[in-house]
Amino acid sequence: MTRMTFGSYPHLLGFDQLDRMLERTKGGSEGYPPYNIELTGEDRYRVTLAVAGFAEEDLRITVEDGQLWIRGKQAETGERQYLHRGIAARQFQRSFVLAEHVVVTGAALENGLLHIDLQRQAPQPVVETISITGKG
Repeated sequence: MTRMTFGSYPHLLGFDQLDRMLERTKGGSEGYPPYNIELTGEDRYRVTLAVAGFAEEDLRITVEDGQLWIRGKQAETGERQYLHRGIAARQFQRSFVLAEHVVVTGAALENGLLHIDLQRQAPQPVVETISITGKG
């Protein structure tokens, strides 16, 4: 049985990029760090990650090719000796594919939670008239 893709529908021209976008979202099912996604207003979202033990300088937030990346890596301090270490200190990487016209408007770290605010910006309508030229 052949798998149907967006590119295989004749009236959806140029939507093969959606297939690639769906492929990018697969995998990465690791549950660390846990996160929430909230709708905070009309066309406004907030992604919150639980990053206990991470400082601002341990975190990096980037948008690369329409994808939001949150990376965390704590600096190693060899001065502590643990009898039990139950608080995760491992590095992590989380990504979220952003829809077109969704931009990051800010980020804040408070009480071990990293908040990243997003907003969908309304696209400007574009009407284009195409002229018809002869063969010559």
